[in-house]
Amino acid sequence: MQIISRKKIWFTISIILVCLSVASLLVWGLNLGIDFKGGSLIRLKFNQISLNKEQIKEAIYDPQKQEDKELMEEKITSLSIQPISENQKIIKLNSIDEVTHQKVLELIRKKAAELNNNQGQGGELVEEIKFDSIGPSIGKELREKSKNAVIFVLIAIILYVAWAFKKVSSDLSKYESFRYGIVAIIALIHDILITLGLFSVLGNFKGVEIDIFFIAALLTILGYSVNDTIIVFDRIRENVLKEGSQDFPNLVNKSVNEILVRSINTSVTTLLVLFCILILGGYSTFYFVLALIIGIISGTYSSIFLASPLLVFWKQKRT
Repeated sequence: MQIISRKKIWFTISIILVCLSVASLLVWGLNLGIDFKGGSLIRLKFNQISLNKEQIKEAIYDPQKQEDKELMEEKITSLSIQPISENQKIIKLNSIDEVTHQKVLELIRKKAAELNNNQGQGGELVEEIKFDSIGPSIGKELREKSKNAVIFVLIAIILYVAWAFKKVSSDLSKYESFRYGIVAIIALIHDILITLGLFSVLGNFKGVEIDIFFIAALLTILGYSVNDTIIVFDRIRENVLKEGSQDFPNLVNKSVNEILVRSINTSVTTLLVLFCILILGGYSTFYFVLALIIGIISGTYSSIFLASPLLVFWKQKRT
């Protein structure tokens, strides 16, 4: 299969996807969850009756007592509701104190009792499973630590790949091994930007929030993608040491074809498992798994159709 000779096609596809992702990030940004911006989370289980989003919002923002309404308008400045199963919902709010927390529960339970024709107490109809509250300062700290973790991983990958491929350096270019590391990072940035771009769109249109699990997914994508890229580069290194680099484009094309089936089979096997989890798993893991799926597809593409042609393109420009 002629992959290197068609590098302009692969570069065009990647540039379009990256540009669309960057545009999405610039226009809509990322919808940060309470892990990063602070806030409160209430997880409720409904028994015998289930309130929809509109009914929950009505219970909170339009209570019967005027003093309750004034309290909610003052204390609740942000509200989003996400169903996680048939009878459970997560309510995400701005940071609230314990008094406001208990008042929110009281209003929702009262609404549930009314809709159930006052049969059963509110506490029986609406059960609180979990309550978490994260302050803005903690959210900022998590945001900084997450950013630092990604930067540290990228630097570590450059150094590792440069060390691992030091034997390909020649007398004319003793830093040639760093080219492998930098190309691997470009492929990783490509994969991360595409994943971020998709979640920017989902955040704008579906209200999907970025949480600490999404950062875990990004770090997993980094590891998977660089592993795939190194497998390709390792075969290139073996062939360079064996045959020399006089006809580098054909040598790279040969190397990629030698590991093409193995790389695709590995990715397909991983994706089959992830799609099963996506379909059969619960809401809490859905977007984590979706991020992994997008990242692995992008990582497989970039390892074969971006990193290797880019390596050839860079070498040709320098000679």
